Amino acid sequence: MGKLVHKTIDGIRLIGYSVAGEESVVAAPEYNVCFDVGRAPREIIPIDNVCLTHGHMDHAAGIAYYFSQRDFIGNAPGRVIVHRSLAQSIQKLMDIWADIEGHHASGQVYGVEHLEDVPIRRGLIVRAFTVNHGRGALGFSLLEVRHKLRDEFVGKSGPQLVELKRQGVEIERHMELALLSYTGDTAAGAFLDLPFVRESRVLILECTFFDPAHRIRARSGRHIHVDDLPGILEAVPEAQVLLTHLTRRTDLRQAKRLIERTVSRSQLDRLHLLMDRPPRASLPHATPVASPAERPASPQARATGR
Repeated sequence: MGKLVHKTIDGIRLIGYSVAGEESVVAAPEYNVCFDVGRAPREIIPIDNVCLTHGHMDHAAGIAYYFSQRDFIGNAPGRVIVHRSLAQSIQKLMDIWADIEGHHASGQVYGVEHLEDVPIRRGLIVRAFTVNHGRGALGFSLLEVRHKLRDEFVGKSGPQLVELKRQGVEIERHMELALLSYTGDTAAGAFLDLPFVRESRVLILECTFFDPAHRIRARSGRHIHVDDLPGILEAVPEAQVLLTHLTRRTDLRQAKRLIERTVSRSQLDRLHLLMDRPPRASLPHATPVASPAERPASPQARATGR
């Protein structure tokens, strides 16, 4: 299990880890929401809501452990929000684990469909949307919901507003602020036309393939290739885009070089890599060490060419 990376993108604090085929989990702790569960790292156990994009093991393996740990430490039962077609299977999984452990861990498996909203707290919802990655695959948008008095009723007294509401007059307008959208695994698709996705402050997007020879592989597996990024950035013109789900076959430095060759310079500032950790600060007054030229290469360095 990897150590979670901490990022703040457009004022939204995120913690997560994502390596394709191993583990994907991204949480927005201040909003009490986690997207995918990975292997349920301890940092996400206190979060009450897990939005599960699909059932692949690297995204969903930690479900039973998430419920069990919350039960063990005395937290209220957590909630996993997932496509309705997968909800029954996940509940069966929980029943099997109860059989194995001899103890049932409380938790809610909440099934949803495309464009269904789930309240998180007052003024905050998640909205599910269909993505392009097979049966039961969903993305999720986190939305602030506000109600504002219509301009024509500004200045009216409280009793007047109450009377208007009694008459069935809509005195408020419904407003939504799209904070972030998380796609999970997907190829580019119609979800990019959804207004709340296009208007998100942050889009958390997978990008699994970078090698030019892997375009067909990306299409067949319904994943995003680096060549898709210019079109996606054009579809979400204001969003900060955080890329996840890189594989170990692509070194981060290589990924950055390929992104720079593919994406226009004006768009580069909007792109971020989740697993791009900040460099470790040098320790003050550290004992000098020999330069690479002055010391023999380690076996690992000889193997990797570093």
